Amino acid sequence: MNREFIILVVKEMKKVKQFIDTLLAYVNSVLLIVMTALVLWQVFTRYVLKNPSTFTEELVIIILIWTSFLGAAYAFGTRQHMSLIFLKEKLQGVKKKILYVFIDSSVLIFSIFILVIGGKQITSGVAGMRTPILNMPKSYIYSSILISGVLIILYQIYNIIEDLKMNN
Repeated sequence: MNREFIILVVKEMKKVKQFIDTLLAYVNSVLLIVMTALVLWQVFTRYVLKNPSTFTEELVIIILIWTSFLGAAYAFGTRQHMSLIFLKEKLQGVKKKILYVFIDSSVLIFSIFILVIGGKQITSGVAGMRTPILNMPKSYIYSSILISGVLIILYQIYNIIEDLKMNN
């Protein structure tokens, strides 16, 4: 492949990454607002109306699961995830580049096998089950694992390319 094509692909990947970053930030923000409103509604119906809402607790749990997995994907994309920085800050040059590629490759492998393959298996495994109150297919809940896995894979591929471009 010629160098211009690779540069063009990397630029397009950056645009896609920025779009996904923005989308995840907005989706997580909306989910947090909805979750907060549902909790407030639950408190209001329980203590003021003395007749607790039945659906809110289950829906808040579902939204929390989605927010957690999408938030994790966002954290990997923006490199704001938890990490042990003492080793990263201590290394310089090629050693630092190797460490970054190793870490990002490890996350990539984890995402492929645990989040995507495992997420697909668990999602299809619960396909016939439904939630008790909302009567929603449980596969809607567990698909958050699969979707976040795919997003993390995309992010990690981009991160590895960025790691390789790192100055020595």
